[in-house]
Amino acid sequence: MTGSAVPRPSQGQDDLLGKPPVHPSVSEASRLLCAGVHLHDGYRDAVIDQLYVQEQCVVAPSTGFDAARVLAHALRARRTELAWAAGILAAWLLGAVLTGGVIGALFFPCVLLALAPWIRGSAPNPPVYRRAAAFLMRWYGRLFLLLVGLWVLASAFGLFGGESDPDEFSGSYGPGASGSDGFSDTLPDASDLGFALITGSLSGGSATGAAWAVLFFLAVIAGLVGLQRGQFARVMTDELSRKNFPDLAADQAEHAAGDRFRRLQQRIRLEQHAPVILYGERNPFCGMGTPYGTWNLTVELRPSKEGPAEPLDNARILRRIVPLLEGLRVPSSHGSAEGAAAVRDRLRELVVDECVFLPVAGLPRRESAPYGPGAFEEHRGRAVEEGGEGRRHFLRIRVGGWNEEVVVTVFVRVHTQGGMLMLEVAPHVLMPVHPLFRDADRAAHRHRNNNWFGKAVWALTRTPASLARSVVTLGRGVASGWKLLTAGNSGALAEGPAFSVRELGADEEASLFQDMDINRYLKSIEDRVNAGVRLALREAGYETDEFEQKIVNIGAGGVFIESAKDSAIGIGDHNDIRRSGPTAPAGPAAPGAKKGPAGGKAPAPRRAPARERPRRGPGPPAESRREMTSGPTSGPTSGPTPDGRQPQRTVHIGSVTGSAFAVGDHNTVTQHQHAGPADESQAELLRAVQELRADLARFVASDTTEVLDAELVSVADEIETAGGAAPGRLARLQEALTAAGALTGTLASGVAVAEALRALLGG
Repeated sequence: MTGSAVPRPSQGQDDLLGKPPVHPSVSEASRLLCAGVHLHDGYRDAVIDQLYVQEQCVVAPSTGFDAARVLAHALRARRTELAWAAGILAAWLLGAVLTGGVIGALFFPCVLLALAPWIRGSAPNPPVYRRAAAFLMRWYGRLFLLLVGLWVLASAFGLFGGESDPDEFSGSYGPGASGSDGFSDTLPDASDLGFALITGSLSGGSATGAAWAVLFFLAVIAGLVGLQRGQFARVMTDELSRKNFPDLAADQAEHAAGDRFRRLQQRIRLEQHAPVILYGERNPFCGMGTPYGTWNLTVELRPSKEGPAEPLDNARILRRIVPLLEGLRVPSSHGSAEGAAAVRDRLRELVVDECVFLPVAGLPRRESAPYGPGAFEEHRGRAVEEGGEGRRHFLRIRVGGWNEEVVVTVFVRVHTQGGMLMLEVAPHVLMPVHPLFRDADRAAHRHRNNNWFGKAVWALTRTPASLARSVVTLGRGVASGWKLLTAGNSGALAEGPAFSVRELGADEEASLFQDMDINRYLKSIEDRVNAGVRLALREAGYETDEFEQKIVNIGAGGVFIESAKDSAIGIGDHNDIRRSGPTAPAGPAAPGAKKGPAGGKAPAPRRAPARERPRRGPGPPAESRREMTSGPTSGPTSGPTPDGRQPQRTVHIGSVTGSAFAVGDHNTVTQHQHAGPADESQAELLRAVQELRADLARFVASDTTEVLDAELVSVADEIETAGGAAPGRLARLQEALTAAGALTGTLASGVAVAEALRALLGG
């Protein structure tokens, strides 16, 4: 195949062209994720590590946002945060030096307050020991700070009166002081430390001067904390505002980055939106969101009775699907062009294209990836018909809703092989951006419009933890820089994406309205895909009954069971299902079959591990994910729907021969499977007996026919249970058949039973 399977509408077909979706670099999802890297340091570090430090990793092909612009703001936010952290830490250290160590007494409670959230963890319901430890640390630190604060204020305003001797602390509490008991007096307790702070013994001067110095430096540190928050509010109301964000040229983050970012920026934007997708084996659909009811089916290609069947390849089927999908862009008739143009349904922005998945394993360098237009056409032309494992061709259908916060992507793969049609449909949904990021505008507006007292209280309550937070921030920056210099990622072999920054910044669930839109998009797309396949089968001269039957059940979220022969099935709860019967006869081993040790049975096949679900929610993928400040989030959903609810399913069973069913609760279902006829003669007799019983049911019963029917039932049961009827049983059936000869002699089934009996009895 040389031509594309996706025909492009002509420029005159405006309705089929639809409306172009918003550019990823100016979408609302991009804006909120850019706000997220300023707001949440864990998410910012994950973005920088994946897109900037891990240079050998290909970027995940998430749609609806611009990963390069998010990286630009992450780098800018880190530089700004490092500068603020250095300034705050310098203020703490300078205050400790100039106050003679008095302000250093606050280090211990500040560390306790900073460690308390980490001890508790980010889980909604952490273990009791974590909560208890965090509670004690938090309140001990608060009470310690309150006590020290009261002492400092009292000393600053001279409530204790008098000047203190700078050497009083060492003289009163030294090893040779009166009342000393040796070792215990060398470590002052809290009251000793409080007295020393009040009297100013640690400052080398008056208590009043030391207290005012402590208050001055605490005010400076609180001012720095408040100014840092104010800068975030200015960024949100200026360059990240809804009004200014679409102006990409005016974005300061895009211009402030260095040469390394320039090089990676072009590479990221090329990989993120290219039709060739390089994937890692662990998660080939990384970046597409959560799998949402992936399904597939196979049907036999049976020629119809209307005429000869034509050859049917994969590209022909896709060419019938695409026009039906493009028809979803056309608004319904509204009586006027203005009414049709006013339709804002996101299906008008539906995008249909082709993509080819290639394994990244074996690629020497990231820059060696085949992203040129000629390379894509070459891979597409081969992959669309080959049905390979590593290289796979998909028809990709995408709808971006809610300002690109909810992105529905459906991958369709069609393959014909061995007289069968195989259809694979893999829907994926990118969930909305995390609520903490969506509230960034509200948080910035609240801070900028708060009064001076509210801003001061906000800064003072966060001042104690600023010391530990600044140390951690500088440490992470140093560690990231060291990894960048020593890891050797620039010359490493190419790797697939470890995770998607879009999925990492997504919420765990969608709202009710968003869930309704997701279901509407998916059902509309899947119905058109099914209609296109059915149309291609009909036009090529193949039967469509089997395909339609399976689509009605599977497409509606049901379960199709081709056959339930010789099965025991229970529907309901707390049922006891048993199945008994002879095992299949042991036959010769297949060539190349493995045997267990010492002639035992072959070991059971190892189960493949389940594919890891992509993590969502801000923060790095490591275990040490930082606690969010917006409160606990819900746990991961367990079902295919965004809100975690399992959809109701229907069950269609094609055949139930020899099966036992129970519908309801607390039932016992037992199915006994028997051996069946032992040879062809017994099988022929069984078929003839069953046909004769069916024929006898059409006549009026008499004593003779009732005796004959009883013997027929006995023979049939004995053949099914024991594999064959005994000669005595056959003789009694022959006598009953002879007695009813006036009737059975006119039936073909009666003649067949008589001939089968003569063959077995030799008469």
